[in-house]
Amino acid sequence: MSAPLQDKVALVAGATRGAGRGIAVELGAAGATVYVTGRTTRARRSEYDRPETIEDTADLVTAAGGNGIAVPADHLDRAQVKALVDRIADEQGRLDVLVNDIWGGEKLFEWDAPLWEHDLDNGLRLLRLAVETHAVTSHHALPLLLRNPGGLVVEVTDGTADYNAENYRVNFFYDLAKASVLRMAFALGHELGPRGATAVALTPGWLRSELMLDGFGVREENWRDALKSVPHFAISESPRYVGRAVAALAADPDVARWNGQSLSSGGLAQAYGFTDLDGSRPDAWRYLVEVQDAGKPADTTGYR
Repeated sequence: MSAPLQDKVALVAGATRGAGRGIAVELGAAGATVYVTGRTTRARRSEYDRPETIEDTADLVTAAGGNGIAVPADHLDRAQVKALVDRIADEQGRLDVLVNDIWGGEKLFEWDAPLWEHDLDNGLRLLRLAVETHAVTSHHALPLLLRNPGGLVVEVTDGTADYNAENYRVNFFYDLAKASVLRMAFALGHELGPRGATAVALTPGWLRSELMLDGFGVREENWRDALKSVPHFAISESPRYVGRAVAALAADPDVARWNGQSLSSGGLAQAYGFTDLDGSRPDAWRYLVEVQDAGKPADTTGYR
């Protein structure tokens, strides 16, 4: 099997579950050595109180054909992040791909609550988890990534720049967090491009994360059962789809053409030709605008 990332080293920050896990596994499937980080380990759960662990993710990376290495890290703790990057430098001598997928805010935001009614402590912690962590991680990791030309930074967010510019996303804190990550990629593109590296923002579509599946009372194997109550969920995608997007970017010798841009898993599937696990190519953000937001009945014809 082809292993285009055989000699590459990646750090997926925030790889316990969801998009981060999907990205880590697909980088492993392409042959990369992948350091996976998060706060939930087999010995200690985070406030999410979920069963997924970074050790499980590392095992999945290795099973897919890569080398998965789990490192517990709180990315708000600068000393922990520095120690993580120092370890990668000592063990590998390089870093080719940095994926900032740190989030941790699912239990911190209130749907449609205006700023003055939202719990302020929760909102400010959400911003720290979703924005400050990315800045801390990039600050420490980018000098190592820049040691070799061709490095890639992927800032994972929710929504494209075009969509988020026109649409209010959930509430003040959520909207600000996701817009900030988009802007981070834009700014990093300006700073990294002249130095031989590339930065992009990347959004999955409607993600069938572990939390989403649990919320709908389904599993990946029978996710379509949720369509009875949520018909537009038909456009959803597995976490591996956005993972294949990152793997395609990391293997592209001309990846610099995307520098500073806002990208989506569905858009990159059209550019690179990869599919989701079921062989389809869901294009969620186009569907959202043209079907769901337009008030049309759920119909994914031409969108996956």
